[in-house]
Amino acid sequence: MKERDELIINTIRFISVDQVEAAKSGHPGMPLGAAHIGYLIFDRFLKFNPKNPMWINRDRFILSAGHASALLYSLLFVNGYDITIEDLRRFRQLDSITPGHPENILTPGVEVTSGPLGQGFGNSVGMAIAEKYLSSYFNKDGFNVIDHYTYVLASDGDLMEGVSTESAAIAGHFKLHKLIVIWDNNKVTIDGPTSLAWSENVLERFDGLGWYVQDIEDGYDLSKIEAAIKNAREQSNKPSFIAVRTHIAYGSRLQDDSRAHGAPLGKEVVEEMKKRFQWPLEEFYVSEEVWKYREEKILKGKKREEEWLNLFSRYRERYPDLAELLVRCFNREWGEEYRKHLPIFSEAMATRAASGKVLNAIAKYIPTMIGGSADLFESTNTYLHGLGDFQADNPLGRNIHYGVREHAMGAIMNGMAYHGGILPYGGTFLVFSDYMRPAIRLAAMANLQVIYVFSHDSVWVGEDGPTHQPVEHLSSLRLIPNLWVIRPCDPNEVSIAWEIAIERKNGPTAIILTRQKVPILDRNKYPPAESIKRGAYILADTNGDPDILIIASGSEVHIALEVKDLLEKKNIKTRVVNMASFELFEMQDEEYKKKVIPRCVKKIALEAGRGLCWYKYVGEDGLVIGIERFGKSAPYQELMKDFGFIKEKIIEKILKHYELLQKEKYIT
Repeated sequence: MKERDELIINTIRFISVDQVEAAKSGHPGMPLGAAHIGYLIFDRFLKFNPKNPMWINRDRFILSAGHASALLYSLLFVNGYDITIEDLRRFRQLDSITPGHPENILTPGVEVTSGPLGQGFGNSVGMAIAEKYLSSYFNKDGFNVIDHYTYVLASDGDLMEGVSTESAAIAGHFKLHKLIVIWDNNKVTIDGPTSLAWSENVLERFDGLGWYVQDIEDGYDLSKIEAAIKNAREQSNKPSFIAVRTHIAYGSRLQDDSRAHGAPLGKEVVEEMKKRFQWPLEEFYVSEEVWKYREEKILKGKKREEEWLNLFSRYRERYPDLAELLVRCFNREWGEEYRKHLPIFSEAMATRAASGKVLNAIAKYIPTMIGGSADLFESTNTYLHGLGDFQADNPLGRNIHYGVREHAMGAIMNGMAYHGGILPYGGTFLVFSDYMRPAIRLAAMANLQVIYVFSHDSVWVGEDGPTHQPVEHLSSLRLIPNLWVIRPCDPNEVSIAWEIAIERKNGPTAIILTRQKVPILDRNKYPPAESIKRGAYILADTNGDPDILIIASGSEVHIALEVKDLLEKKNIKTRVVNMASFELFEMQDEEYKKKVIPRCVKKIALEAGRGLCWYKYVGEDGLVIGIERFGKSAPYQELMKDFGFIKEKIIEKILKHYELLQKEKYIT
């Protein structure tokens, strides 16, 4: 190991440990054990400009083991990113840019929000897919404007999580050769040695999944790690997996001890270790030579991007339309043309079918929109016809077959969004959103523009029975901050739901769709479908102030209209509100919200799912007609009768709840 290498590696080690000690919490074990791996990637291989962390053609580095965040912050600091010593001192403190686990929206140079193990691994596969598609679309002879690698530092825990295996299988199948995963194989987890719960042959697993596998037993020999990464970069038809045998809390008395995983080592242990390494006892010590190294990395990064900008300038002269499109896609400007082709529907159909027609009408006008499905293309209507399947030998295919791997699909879509330039969407049944919930949550946290197509949206799925009938899922998704959930009531609202999702830049959107046919609302009689852009709107009103207000979503809106007609015949003035999206409605001003849902009126919510979330709108004494238990297997028309979702039963419940028949005013 060169003297300068050792100096910088030890700087990374000790300012990482000092962060944890200053915060009195954190994870010192992996930063000590794997600092040299991170250093080597950044020093020898990674292409980046620390003063422009969003440079389009940078290499991506993902710390999938997000608990080792102190290591990442130290690496970014040493390599010239806009992180200061004071930022490191404020590790894990309120409103700092150095939180306990990395967050892409907070810290310059952090590519993904990682921490839940396995997610970063899945994100890396999405990044590699994005690189492969975009390079195939935009590159021309002599103009490799998209040409970079994705590097991952993963832990034992990352590889234990099922999402990593799901994602690795996809990466191997697609032969994503610009993906390089390095396994920090320290054989220790929180509870003790990995042997307590793990005895598989990890190398054979990755070999079987189609990866190029290398094993380095002497994990502190930089020359061996460097040679392995060079070998990985030479691969042309396989992603690479490099196992590096390391030691948690390397160099301390707690080396190989699980106690070093997630707690400060303590002042005595740290001072003892610094003395062993002949390191100054001063906290956050950075030598003049390391400060000089930091400046060198800033200059080198600036030069690298300038070289690319010169290439891109020539590319723009030769291919102006492609250059403009590339910039627009990375700015998430999807253009206006697609809006001109949003379908207008005139016949009843399932909203999932309408969604498929919308997608196929607009996809060619958004050339970097890439769709996928977890083995349910035909059922979710998410296939882009005539645009091919993304495969190793067809990187321009725009349909991704994820197989039966919902969790991987979610994490990979996030990776494509993190990468930039791609508008990803993916489809599955609403009930299976459970399988991908961790990825959905992180998409919302990281402000990622990802679109979820969740079909088969209620108990009205029918014969498949309760295992496939979502009951709690709408409410569950609505609980996730920054996730927009849109449940359109007819095909024309589906068109607008897609427009909303495409125009939303700072978070994910879930479009909730029916399996069964729903009628077309006559927009000459009712307000336009664009009204769902406000989340909720008055769909059908009465003369004067209403006595009853029915709020419904999706397919239940049509039942609400039938109920209104019957109530009006009983001299009960009724308003129907179409609540397509709670989140969009809550963004409206108070005047609009009070106009749509006045306080002093009897309210009913109608939705084929758990009803607790509706009490915010109907009030404590309001009536929520939902489904509070699991479903049954039967044709959906029979289920609607069984669950009381027919107009006669609903009216009976409303009249009984509000005792309206006892009031002379309503007796006809």
